[in-house]
Amino acid sequence: MNHSALLETRRVPWSAVIVFTVLACGLAWLVALPLWLGDGLAEPLAGALLPAMMLTPAIAALIVTFAMRIPARGERARFLGLWPLRPAKRVVWLMVAAWLVPPFLVALTVLVSAALGFVRLDLTFAAFAVELQKALPAGSPMPPVEVVVFAQIAMIPFAALLNAIPAFGEELGWRGWLVPALRPLGTWPTLLLSGAIWGFWHSPIILLGYNFGRTDLSGVLLMIGGCVAWGILLGWLRLRSASVWPAVIAHGSLNAAAGLIVIFAAAKPDLALAGPLGVAGWIVLAVVIAVLVATGQFRRQPELAGAPGRLLSAPRS
Repeated sequence: MNHSALLETRRVPWSAVIVFTVLACGLAWLVALPLWLGDGLAEPLAGALLPAMMLTPAIAALIVTFAMRIPARGERARFLGLWPLRPAKRVVWLMVAAWLVPPFLVALTVLVSAALGFVRLDLTFAAFAVELQKALPAGSPMPPVEVVVFAQIAMIPFAALLNAIPAFGEELGWRGWLVPALRPLGTWPTLLLSGAIWGFWHSPIILLGYNFGRTDLSGVLLMIGGCVAWGILLGWLRLRSASVWPAVIAHGSLNAAAGLIVIFAAAKPDLALAGPLGVAGWIVLAVVIAVLVATGQFRRQPELAGAPGRLLSAPRS
């Protein structure tokens, strides 16, 4: 590749980034529109529309890839991090870490929340039992709450893999397409900007009270903060492995474990403070990210294997 061609690969395709962002957010609003026209998150269709919304970043990425030809034909699988899985050993180990570590980090947010007074823990699970009873048809017997809690926790690793299926729709867009497209900006601008876009994309459901129970700008800002924090970690998995698959698994694992705080809280928690996307989660992730920075993990980023014109060939920062 000559020098001028190499410089070309180091430019952010801003027109494609803008089109991708508008498409992803616009399609998300379109999918969520029946919720706004109906009963919000209580709408019976919500169970189907929320997973459908997770497909919109992938649709936007595919439209930009094939209509705007970014990346060019022959480079797409490598650019998107789909294939090849090289170096294989690193990719596999990062996939294992992505599967097992997020639930541990979510559990740490529960402990941090308790330590900071954001929530009071109740190991009798009385509040959780009340919520379970509400979810059951009237008069239905409920198994011992301890059995339900054990089953919920034991199922997290399996639920993580199931949740990775819809999470792929998001990750193909955010970490698959957007992160390498922004990569010429350098590591930290890429991770911060992609995380902020990811958080803003949630606006259609956040403004209905999803996650934080706040239907104003504060809910959107909280989601942006949470997605920037987790987006740094997921983006690191993407850049460190040159593969989208560790980020896909980590996203599924996070979603599978996100409800742990509800199980252990003595009363309904304020997720803006105690949730994995709230303040307690930011604190835990800040420590993890600081350790990764201190050990030089953000400086170790492989090229996308054998792909001429790859945007990950931009100078490392």
